[in-house]
Amino acid sequence: MAKAWVLYDIGDIRHEDVEMPTPGANEVLVNVKAVGICGSDIPRVYETGAHKMPLVPGHEFSGVVVKAGANVSSELEGMRVAVSPKIPCRKCEMCEKGETDLCLNYDYTGSRRDGAFADYVCVPVDNLIELADNISFEEGAMIEPLAVAANAVRTGCAGIDPSDAGVKIAVCGMGTIGLMVVMLLKEMGFSDIYVIGNKDSQKEKAVDLGILPSHYCDVRTEDPVAWLKENAHGVSVYFECVGSNESIRYGLEAGEPKSVQVLVGNPHSDMSFSRNTYWEILRKQMRLLGIWNSSYRKELVDSDACGDGIDDWHYVLRRLEEGSIKPSKLISHRFPLAELDKGLHIMHNKTEDYCKIMIFPEK
Repeated sequence: MAKAWVLYDIGDIRHEDVEMPTPGANEVLVNVKAVGICGSDIPRVYETGAHKMPLVPGHEFSGVVVKAGANVSSELEGMRVAVSPKIPCRKCEMCEKGETDLCLNYDYTGSRRDGAFADYVCVPVDNLIELADNISFEEGAMIEPLAVAANAVRTGCAGIDPSDAGVKIAVCGMGTIGLMVVMLLKEMGFSDIYVIGNKDSQKEKAVDLGILPSHYCDVRTEDPVAWLKENAHGVSVYFECVGSNESIRYGLEAGEPKSVQVLVGNPHSDMSFSRNTYWEILRKQMRLLGIWNSSYRKELVDSDACGDGIDDWHYVLRRLEEGSIKPSKLISHRFPLAELDKGLHIMHNKTEDYCKIMIFPEK
């Protein structure tokens, strides 16, 4: 037997004994060592439910391979791994084109099949990414959200020279993904970065990542559009990491002509543009780019020093191996698996300031 948190219905998640999962053909059994609570887990648990229930949520995780299924080499047992949760069908039109990250019939660990809020989880062998010894399990569990941030940064800043003094970047939303976007932008060499948040703790973390205090806008006391126009004098690339009408509007109204608007945040409700905001898009000939999830390839693709041609997961992995990014500084809370509900409660009810909440199974 093993322990897992099982979601039976909206708001009904229980910590209980479950049967030890058995890996199928082309799968391995992973002993989970660290798993992060994603912002998307909160509506999944409390508002919408999962695609099927009962289900064990959790998709940001790392661990150790403890058992190989049929068609998998036993030599993988003992390997330290992170796991890409998105499982492409490899049969649809997009998969046949090699665009597995845009699979039309994907499966997903933690939302469509049992995930990692548990001692053990079964995953496809093709979704493993080996962790070097200098990468901790909690850092390994953060590769998934880091890869999402990498997708946003690499897509939004494609073709832009970080040394160009005219490039001004704004990031709205200083939650985990927004802070990771800032972390990767700084690592890439961008320096003129303006950020928008709504908590003192967010400002502290942004400054810790190298953002000048004068480049932080607190929406509680300042109008972001007026602030961006006064301080940035036109934004070249705007990352929206909140998912609200207002935060999208900030970028559209403060963006310079032909600016790039990168939409990263999951929407909190229906989205709509006012007529004047829509005119901003037309008259400035802006580009709006939607970002969802990240790219992952089983094999590492050759690339140059800038990482062009490499998937988002290996892009992040290289930077963790080099030590050029330190995502663990974003962890605000750590709980054992038995106390996962405490982390869910903090995020759902906003009882404390938090950034990344990390969970550690005990087996």
